[in-house]
Amino acid sequence: MSTTAMVQADRVSKSFGSNNVLRSISLEVQTGEVLCVVGPSGSGKSTFLRCINHLEKIDAGRLFVEGQLVGYRQKGGKLHELRPKEAAIQRRDIGMVFQRFNLFPHMTALENIIQAPMRVKRIPKAQATLRARELMERAGLGDKADHYPAHLSGGQQQRVAIARALAMDPKLMLFDEPTSALDPELVGEVLDVMKELATSGMTMIVVTHEMGFAREVADSIAFMDGGVVVESGPPRELLGNPQQERTKAFLSKVL
Repeated sequence: MSTTAMVQADRVSKSFGSNNVLRSISLEVQTGEVLCVVGPSGSGKSTFLRCINHLEKIDAGRLFVEGQLVGYRQKGGKLHELRPKEAAIQRRDIGMVFQRFNLFPHMTALENIIQAPMRVKRIPKAQATLRARELMERAGLGDKADHYPAHLSGGQQQRVAIARALAMDPKLMLFDEPTSALDPELVGEVLDVMKELATSGMTMIVVTHEMGFAREVADSIAFMDGGVVVESGPPRELLGNPQQERTKAFLSKVL
């Protein structure tokens, strides 16, 4: 495998009991690329994403971010899991946006964004606040800094969640179906922020059902089903001329 990739998955497997959720997944995402992962529910997409920042432990294989083994250190041919504190340090550089916004309800939008930079990176409050306001402007939320989550729409809350992840200056952003909990008319405002982020050169892995977004923004698309990557390639090829019958069947229902 190349050493320049931002993310390298090498035969990654994961089971929950007798359920084999990931079966020897291998793929690469280069720095600055956007990978969209599509497929039916239960195909292992979200689990794979959670393995990349060690929110889930893998059972076999290796995962690397910028050439660094995720969640483990290798000693004498054996893998030893990192202590929680060490894993948390690795995780600092990987932003993650979930289906649910997970904002602190007792904090304003601005307070939600500055917490991690202040606590984890020890950034002074004034500096963190300045950066948070920049990110809120970028997300179209310049006038919402003092609003509490309960007074924001779902789309606004998700944009705050994206700004919160970006406040840590991650080198990689993971999105786990970021629009699936939103009302249809709010989806576009979140996708617009993600498109702008992709244009700026951020490396992104996006689990999504938004095929139009995948077609427009992705450098490559991976179609997963049954815990395997059935097929992957550039959007034009995978969406326009899929090679596998399973891919064809899936796309015939969603395009």
